[in-house]
Amino acid sequence: MNFNSTLYPEFQWSFSTLGCPELTLDEICELARSFGLSFTELRAIQGRVDLPPLFTEQFGSPTSLSSHLNDQQVGVSCLDTSLKLVGNSIEDRLSFLKFLPWADGIGTQFLRVFDGGAVDAGMNDIAYGMACDTIEWWLEEREKSGWKADIAIETHDCLVQKESHQRLAVKYPELKMIWDTHHTWKKGSDCIETSWAQLGSNTCSVHIKDSISEPSARHPFTYVNLGDGEFPLTTTLDLLKQNQFEGYVCIEWERMWHPYLSDIKEAFTRARELNWF
Repeated sequence: MNFNSTLYPEFQWSFSTLGCPELTLDEICELARSFGLSFTELRAIQGRVDLPPLFTEQFGSPTSLSSHLNDQQVGVSCLDTSLKLVGNSIEDRLSFLKFLPWADGIGTQFLRVFDGGAVDAGMNDIAYGMACDTIEWWLEEREKSGWKADIAIETHDCLVQKESHQRLAVKYPELKMIWDTHHTWKKGSDCIETSWAQLGSNTCSVHIKDSISEPSARHPFTYVNLGDGEFPLTTTLDLLKQNQFEGYVCIEWERMWHPYLSDIKEAFTRARELNWF
């Protein structure tokens, strides 16, 4: 792939801890600082994704965690939950709500939720009804409890196609999205420009990664190091720059789910070689 030498210093670079799930929070922050990254998206810490009980065990209170992160000089771009808009239970919603005191305590704006549903079905009437029910529940809960943080929906399954996320955004124009650029491109078969035209005004964070069209254990594609695959990385980053994107740009190195991936430092090193940050 042919990269130009464009720098992106204006981006708020972040990375998902899926790429280093074995690390402690302090080790995650040290990793971020060593590569000059100011933000991390917290999904896994010490092999766990049940972050609220882990925070309670290690820090006791949101105030203590906030003070600790301030000392570490690393911000949290997003707290990642497992809630799905389509196909959730009362227990799922209660588990999600446990993230809220921690998000507000550390000043994190967004809680990641999945879209859920199925890629092939898209945002059909059944999925749409379920998604709206979850969003309405959340809006009522947020107003009642006075939470500051909000949800950000990742384009992972039923929202990867432009017709799908457009339908939801029309009803909820203020809804925030995490644009997984690889998934709308690979699963949804939309070009980057098409997805941006539909998602750009709602996007608060962008996930980037790379792959080749060879099956792996879990997917009909295989993730590879940045720039070694088929995903149009330069096109994506240049498009964000041209549109003065002010949200987060997150390197999503999914080694927790795909152990064939190398150490996340390799991805950061490649990003530096490409003069991204």
